[in-house]
Amino acid sequence: MSDLHRQCGVWLFSEDGVSKAHFGVFSRHASAVFLCLFDEEGREFSYPMKRRGDFWSLTLDGIAEGQAYGYRADGPWAPAAGHRFDPAKLLLDPYALAIDGLPKLAVAQAAQGSAGPQDPHFAPTPDGEDNAALMPRCRVVDVAALPPFVHSKPGYTMEESVIYELHVKGFSMGFPGVAPAHRGRFAALAAPDVIQYLKRLGVTAVELMPCQQFFDEPFLHAKGLSNYWGYNSIGFFAPHNAYGDIREFRAMVDALHGAGIEVILDVVYNHSAEGNAMGPVYSFKGLDNACYYRLTDSGHYINDTGCGNTLDLGQPRVLELVMDSLRYWAQVGGVDGFRFDLAACLGRMPHGFDTHSGFFAALGQDPVLKALKLIAEPWDVGPGGYRLGEFPAAFAEWNDKYRDAMRRLWRGDEQILGEFARRFHGSADLFEPSHRGPWASLNFIASHDGFTLRDLLSYEQRHNLANGEDNRDGHQENLSHNFGVEGEATELVAARKHKARAMLVTLFFSFGIPMLRAGDELWQTQQGNNNAYCQDNALTWIDWESADTELIDFVAGLIHIRRKLPLLAATRYIHGNNPDDGRKGPFLAWFNESGLPMAGTDWHRCGPLIAALGEHHPLRGSELLLILINPSQSAVDISLPLFAVWEQLHSLCGNSDMPARIEAGDTLTLPGVSIWIFHGHRDADPGTQ
Repeated sequence: MSDLHRQCGVWLFSEDGVSKAHFGVFSRHASAVFLCLFDEEGREFSYPMKRRGDFWSLTLDGIAEGQAYGYRADGPWAPAAGHRFDPAKLLLDPYALAIDGLPKLAVAQAAQGSAGPQDPHFAPTPDGEDNAALMPRCRVVDVAALPPFVHSKPGYTMEESVIYELHVKGFSMGFPGVAPAHRGRFAALAAPDVIQYLKRLGVTAVELMPCQQFFDEPFLHAKGLSNYWGYNSIGFFAPHNAYGDIREFRAMVDALHGAGIEVILDVVYNHSAEGNAMGPVYSFKGLDNACYYRLTDSGHYINDTGCGNTLDLGQPRVLELVMDSLRYWAQVGGVDGFRFDLAACLGRMPHGFDTHSGFFAALGQDPVLKALKLIAEPWDVGPGGYRLGEFPAAFAEWNDKYRDAMRRLWRGDEQILGEFARRFHGSADLFEPSHRGPWASLNFIASHDGFTLRDLLSYEQRHNLANGEDNRDGHQENLSHNFGVEGEATELVAARKHKARAMLVTLFFSFGIPMLRAGDELWQTQQGNNNAYCQDNALTWIDWESADTELIDFVAGLIHIRRKLPLLAATRYIHGNNPDDGRKGPFLAWFNESGLPMAGTDWHRCGPLIAALGEHHPLRGSELLLILINPSQSAVDISLPLFAVWEQLHSLCGNSDMPARIEAGDTLTLPGVSIWIFHGHRDADPGTQ
């Protein structure tokens, strides 16, 4: 493990019976770099480091785990050329394995130095104010001394996966049975009651929102708010210290693996917490601003992330930093995969997004990382930043087209059936050209970003005043439906839950990988806030005492059924559309309410739809699923396609009038806003036996 970082980072070793520590850091443009050690009283001791090429290093005797340290770097102050060196600034090690504390935000951490008369972004001199009293400390970690894992990784294939997106703190703060000292920490997710709940749901993986060290933005600090979601990373190796250290993280991963649950990390390598030219100095800016960030020819930060800066993965040492970080979390952290925030940024080259970028090439050849689950958020906010369907073949992608199609279908939009069918099918139009299967489509109805499922059916306007931006932040159009009343309404609870169940059934019976937002299965509300990134309070923490246990059981039942249907875990797209043509293999056929194959004009409406899918074999017979969908408000009479017999597998809302057994050619009434799943088996053709 200590061999992960041979040029950068800190590793402990013994030589001739003497314990030693080697410190290494990258800076191409610095003229001097100093290692700063701190004793228990906070006194600083500075040591000049030795240069070798673009790297600076120093080996010291007597350094033990827990030693506090940081760096200072001297060099040119020339913002127009990208250089912002200021030896007065104590800097975090980009390879720090632990960071102790949080910064105290103050002017002494600002990057702009003394304000220039013309342009504050390009001050003529640095401010020279020492910030050591305001900065957290890096801590030395003895990776070789970590206890081994007990359990093996579960090893699900991507197509077998059912993902549960959760926030470590928000999920656990109110979870019953978690020790108060463990709430909001990694240890909470290892608690027996939490493990039992996740197993009850039946998910195969938890996707943890950012767990790497992150800091609050200064503008949030000024408002008395904090960054709750965590998409503001500064330490790519250090666990977020409010959640625990690497030992606690590994214990959590091991406990989840022991329960057959994988761990996927949501990681942020597109920008850092240092913001734009007016933002604080924590690490990269002071070590080598011109190398770490993408800059214009005049030294301005390129802001393809919307967060003030964009890391430059086109620089070999920055790419190496990201790759080393990923390997660390895979090998030392034990995780099973990664979800890459604003992943389009990671493929940006000088000419634009490129699937052959250095990052994708490095990831594709890495023997450790290429075997893990890789999920892209396939967009950023820069020019040409929307790249859904364009990522390399190893990636699954968050599919917002699926999200929008399902919201529109159940909202009752016109001319939606064709789009619904494409997304239900796993979005072959997007992913099959790159030789991927339905597993490449990560399907979701709601995620951390936007309305909860409950709020999606209760609000049509965002209600984000608590964020302090005059309700201007967050998505303006959410494709939501409030049933005529904005906000909570007792008389509409039943109708809203009815539609929520229809949406959940659709999610778990679509081709692709379903992702459930934690809290949606128990009817969580955030009171209409669709951008709750800065609400670290009861608004976002899951209220387990008010959980709808019937809805939890409903979702658990859906996941249980899905995981028993291998047809929905298809590795390739199903294009056979005639269950009676005698061909072997899977089929998917669409019918209208008359039981006839869908014609061109049938797709341009919002009405009843019948999907028949199955695996046909002339000798073994066929396993079939029949899905009856009625997104309209009114009940409709439908005729079943002329093949097979089905047994009711799952019904929505428990309508007692829906028969448990249906046969080819039957006519039945499909209630409004409903989806029904029937399972069937057709015997083999006697003439082929």
